[in-house]
Formats: sequence, C-alpha cells, structure tokens
Amino acid sequence: MSTTRTFETWKAFLADKVNRAQATGVSEQIIGTLAYEIGQFLSDKIDPKNQEERLLKMLWDVGSDPERQTLARLMVKLVDEK
Repeated sequence: MSTTRTFETWKAFLADKVNRAQATGVSEQIIGTLAYEIGQFLSDKIDPKNQEERLLKMLWDVGSDPERQTLARLMVKLVDEK
C-alpha cells in the first residue's frame, strides 16, 4: 500500500469517527479533547509508518501543550466534512 494511500485511509477513518461523534451531538470541544488524547497516545505508543505520520509526530514532539491541542484540532478540521 502506498504511503499516500495509507495516510488517506487514516484520514478517512478519522473523518468517519469525527462525523459519527458530531451526529450524536458530541461538542467540538470534546472532539478536540479526544483528538488530543489520541494524538498523545499515538505519539507515545505507535511508530510512524510513513512520511506524513513522521511529520505529525515530529511536530507533536516539539510542540508545547497548547500547540499540541491546536494540532489535534487542526487534524479534526482537516477531515471534517461540514
């Protein structure tokens, strides 16, 4: 599977979860908090599989807590289908 396809698959997965959360009435604040927690988990436990994931991990690792929260919200915004 190509790097781009793998990252596109990840974005589609994230988009599905964000859309489901929104459909059930989960607030944007809670979605952002969950995205942050997932980002922290991925950074701590998962080895990046492609260039995009490595870039996100590098940004996460150098970011302050508020910057990580922003990055998490930006990932949600990237996949939001509104």
